[in-house]
Amino acid sequence: MASADVPALIAIGETMAMVTPSRAESLLDAESIRLRIGGAESNVAGHVAALGGAAAWVSALGDDVLGRRVHREITAQGIDTRWVSFDETAPTGVFFKDPGRGVSYYRAGSAASRMTPASIVRIPIEEAAVVHVSGITPVLSGDCAAMIDAVFERVAASSALLSFDVNHRQGLWPVADAAPVLRDLANRADIVFVGRDEAETLWGCRTAEDVRELLPAPARLIVKDGDVGATEFSAHGRTFVPAIPTEVVEPVGAGDAFAGGYLAGLLSGRSVRERLQGGHERAHLVLQSTSDSAPAAPHPADPPLADTAR
Repeated sequence: MASADVPALIAIGETMAMVTPSRAESLLDAESIRLRIGGAESNVAGHVAALGGAAAWVSALGDDVLGRRVHREITAQGIDTRWVSFDETAPTGVFFKDPGRGVSYYRAGSAASRMTPASIVRIPIEEAAVVHVSGITPVLSGDCAAMIDAVFERVAASSALLSFDVNHRQGLWPVADAAPVLRDLANRADIVFVGRDEAETLWGCRTAEDVRELLPAPARLIVKDGDVGATEFSAHGRTFVPAIPTEVVEPVGAGDAFAGGYLAGLLSGRSVRERLQGGHERAHLVLQSTSDSAPAAPHPADPPLADTAR
């Protein structure tokens, strides 16, 4: 049962300082850069908050200037950061975004990689409507993998929903190692987000239907197929909504935006089609930016978000 004092969405995972060109150009040629922040789970929380929802982000940061900046910027987005801790003995991670060419991470030994099951003992995740995590966290360290397992176990024993974005990062772990772990986690979740191309890389799935056959357990499975569209599989059947035509500046962060838009719709009681469309709308904004997130006010006709996910 969701608590009035606990945000409807709690997202758990690492956020880092992000260095990116000020304009849509390569890092090699850029004469001006910006210091921003980026992290899959806080991105999702930010999109939910931008659409009027109550969202919290849980993580650990270095007790350093970058950690303070990350914390300040996430808090400024309207995200609840009361459960973020600061580690005096570990740094805040950093990554460099090279538009059109991917990203480079400098996160080894970061404060977030030191999180353990003990780090979330006092976090009331069972009282949220949705708890969101991604496949990035379990590869950061053995302790982080144990923490994610603890999250799954605690949520499974509660009325909350577990939302899981597969989010495979080949730079962090090879397919042979990642595939069985991510498949197991996905089949333990209530809501799963996965890219069709990502599923093909991990498990050889060529169609959305192939993914559903491989992942039969999630109550809601959302398969994203780039500029084609997204499909949800649930007890109500299969629903497809086409993507919004977009001139892409940088794709990083679009998946998080989609998940945030979808979950905001779920929390406000939207229909399947409306949830998928909401995901596309958020992704459309981010795809046109060098940032991982893009501000947008909720439409005046949108109903307030509520704990109606179940």
